[in-house]
Amino acid sequence: MRRVAIIGGGPAGLMAAEQLAAVPGLLVEVFDAMPSPGRKFLMAGKGGMNITHSEAPASFRQRYGERQAEIAPLLEVFGAEQLRAWIHGLGIETFVGTSGRVFPTGMKAAPLLRAWLHRLRAAGVRLHMRHRWLGWQADGALRFATPAGETTVAATATVLALGGGSWRRLGSDGAWVPLLAARGVPVAPLRPANCGFDVAWSEHFRSRFAGQPVKPVVASFAGRQQPGEFNITAHGIEGGLVYAFAAALREALAAGGTAALNLDLVPGRSLERLRADLARPRGHDSLASHLRRRAGIEGVKAGLLRELLAPEQLQQTDSLAAALKALPLPVAAPRPLDEAISTAGGVCFAALDAALMVRDRPGLFCAGEMLDWEAPTGGYLLTACFASGHVAGRGAAAWLSAAD
Repeated sequence: MRRVAIIGGGPAGLMAAEQLAAVPGLLVEVFDAMPSPGRKFLMAGKGGMNITHSEAPASFRQRYGERQAEIAPLLEVFGAEQLRAWIHGLGIETFVGTSGRVFPTGMKAAPLLRAWLHRLRAAGVRLHMRHRWLGWQADGALRFATPAGETTVAATATVLALGGGSWRRLGSDGAWVPLLAARGVPVAPLRPANCGFDVAWSEHFRSRFAGQPVKPVVASFAGRQQPGEFNITAHGIEGGLVYAFAAALREALAAGGTAALNLDLVPGRSLERLRADLARPRGHDSLASHLRRRAGIEGVKAGLLRELLAPEQLQQTDSLAAALKALPLPVAAPRPLDEAISTAGGVCFAALDAALMVRDRPGLFCAGEMLDWEAPTGGYLLTACFASGHVAGRGAAAWLSAAD
C-alpha cells in the first residue's frame, strides 16, 4: 500500500488529508509535533471562531495584497462559499455577523474540529501526535523525533503544512526553514504579520494607559484609511486596527527606518468645525476640561495628545485641531515574530507548480501558512489555509495517480 505523509495537523494539513483519504489504496498519515491536532486553530477560535468572510470574491481576493495572483486560483477551487458548504457537511451551521464575518453556530472551533477528526478517522486517516519532523535521511525517508526516540517513515508523497513562525508554544516555530533550505527549496524570510508595534512611550504614559483601548478612531497610512480601535500596551500598540496596517508599516520600517500611523481621534467631525469649537473662549477651564467639553477628548486620547505633541502645539488652536484629526503615532519596530498572529514569508510560490508541488522535488507538496503570503484577520487567513490544503491534497492525489 502506498503511504502518504502529511506533516502538520492544522487546517491545511487536515484538509489535505481529507482529499487524499478519498483515494482508494492509500495509507494517509498525519504527523504533528504537538500532543493533539489543531492547537493554533483552537486558540484562534477562543474569542469567536471567525472562519471566513462573506464579501464579494473580487474584494476577498484583494485582501491578499501582493499575493492575490497566487492565492486567487486556490480560492477558485475552495473559497469562502465552498468552505461554508464543507462546514455544513460536518453538521455545523454558519452565520454572517454584522461585519460580514462568517462564524460557525456556537462561535467555537472545538465542535468543528471534533466532528472533522471523527470523519477523518472514519475515512482511515491515521494521526500520529508528538512526532516532530527532523528532515530527511539520505535515502529520502522522513525523520521524526518521538517520545520513544527517533523513527523514520518512507512515504511515496509528502505534504508539508507546518505553519509559519508565530505562536511557538502551539507548534508554529519555523524550524522547517533550514530543513527546506538545505534541500534547495527557496524560502523568503519569515516576518511578523498581524502584529503589534513598539512605541517609545514615556514611563508616565505607559504606567497610566497600558491595557486601555483607543476608540473610536480612523487610522491612515500609505494612502489607506480605516476606522476601528486598538489597544495601548506596555511596549506599544496592538489590536485589529493596527493589524490592518501591519504589512505596510513593517515594510516602511524595513525600507526607511521610520513610520507613523496617523490617527483621527474625532471621526465624524470636520477639521473646520473642530477648529471653531476649540477656538471658543476657554474661560477658567483647564486644557483638559476644554478638550473634554469642546471635542469629547479625555482619558487615553487626551493622554496621547500630551504624549505626542509639544507643549506649544497643545496651546495653539490650529495645531491642536490638526493633531486631533491627524495625530502622527510613530512606531519603532514590529513586535517579535513569536507574538504575531501570523507570519509573512515562507516557501516561494515560484518554486511550486499549480498543485503546490515543489518543482524540483516531485512528490513534495506545501500548504498553509508556510507559503509566502499574508492576509489580515477576518477569516482570510483561515480560508487560504483551507484552500491551499485542499489544492495540495488534490495535487498529491493526482500526482500519485499519474505515477501509477
